[in-house]
Amino acid sequence: MIYRFRVILDNDTEDDVFRDLEIRETDSLEDLHNIITQSFGFDGSEMASFYISNDQWDQGEEISLFDLSDDGSARLMNETEICNVVHEAQTKLIYVYDFLSMWTFYVELAEIVDVIEGHDYPNLMFVKGQVPDTAPDRVFEADSDEGAFNEFDDDIDVEDYDNLDFDENWN
Repeated sequence: MIYRFRVILDNDTEDDVFRDLEIRETDSLEDLHNIITQSFGFDGSEMASFYISNDQWDQGEEISLFDLSDDGSARLMNETEICNVVHEAQTKLIYVYDFLSMWTFYVELAEIVDVIEGHDYPNLMFVKGQVPDTAPDRVFEADSDEGAFNEFDDDIDVEDYDNLDFDENWN
């Protein structure tokens, strides 16, 4: 079977930037990584990871390009067939390329079709939009002012030694 994916660049511009791709269900996530980087014009030399996602695009389990864990327990792209993480009941992945720039893509299974004899896979089917020169700025919840953690916003006066609740003769 052939999986058809729509890969959408997460950007804050009005222009949609996405690619429609076809790939065999038995190809690896590394093969999907390769066609994504090529179709968006990246050289593929940066770190990358897929994250299993739910319908609300929440980031789940990581499947990385290389194992950087201390215990060798990371799930790797080249060892993971696409059909083992994406199927009719689980259609979404988040793909992050270049952890310094944080290019973030939403990868969604659009259709499962039969192999067409004579076609080469993976296949870039459709291109929409130009990739910006730099990755779009990501706004994380902790970066917003509302509800953000502030280590200095605790109403403690460090100059008020009498009310700091510690034993000043501790040693």
